[in-house]
Amino acid sequence: MSGPRVLVVDDDDLMRAGLRAVLSSDDRILVVGEAADGREAVEQTKRAKPDVVLMDVRMPHLDGIGATREIVASGSPARILILTTFEDDDYVFGALSAGASGFLLKRTQPEQLIAAIHTIASGESLLSPAVTRTVIDRMTHQPQPDPAATRRLLELTPREREVLEAAARGRTNTEIADLLGVEESTVKTHVKRILAKLQLRDRVQAVIFAYETGLIRPGDAADPKR
Repeated sequence: MSGPRVLVVDDDDLMRAGLRAVLSSDDRILVVGEAADGREAVEQTKRAKPDVVLMDVRMPHLDGIGATREIVASGSPARILILTTFEDDDYVFGALSAGASGFLLKRTQPEQLIAAIHTIASGESLLSPAVTRTVIDRMTHQPQPDPAATRRLLELTPREREVLEAAARGRTNTEIADLLGVEESTVKTHVKRILAKLQLRDRVQAVIFAYETGLIRPGDAADPKR
């Protein structure tokens, strides 16, 4: 079975060449194109139809966050993996809010980058504890939850709310299954229904939604109620 099609986006020629070399070491990954700025990334995504866009943040003409926002808004099924040298919270939160499905630093080891590509391409999100912490810290300083957004939570069943709460705490499907005493396949089904009901792109967006609506607040208990 063919593997993920990847578009490499970075304004540094050497960085693009290095990324292509790393990804080419995995014969399941096909690099379908390159782009040197955000505007070109948007156009290349339309033409090359990648499964994953490996996106730099700081670029001329249109930065990675803006490009991510445009790609997501266009309805493209491509999933965005942000790769940058910057650890600033604004970049992390901005990228995730724009619709990115994951965030890695450029110092990430090659094998971790390859694993991340496969994770993102499979429909999962790359949400490390550090990124979850960033989301939580940022949501601490957000205004009160939007009542309109909060009302959307009423569309969820009590069990779906439990699953969303657990996911918002950064727990994996396996951990959620153990906590709730159900099969992992059941958790996956719940997650799919949650995303569909709330019209969210992926698990990352679900975590942000949970904090934005006040379903989860910093300082809450670590485990969802049984």
